[in-house]
Amino acid sequence: MPLVAVVAAALVLGLEQTIQWRFGPMGVIAFVALTVGVKARSAVISGFGAVILVMLLTQSG
Repeated sequence: MPLVAVVAAALVLGLEQTIQWRFGPMGVIAFVALTVGVKARSAVISGFGAVILVMLLTQSG
């Protein structure tokens, strides 16, 4: 089980670094809001994060 936690943490950190590299600090804020909202089961917070990520994706495309 600890190996799964380490692998999951590495994947999350890698994804966060990729988002920061591509979208900057606002992408990291949106990713954190989305993650926190999902874990807290808060539709408002996760929706906020998702909307910002979508806006960043459409802006850079």
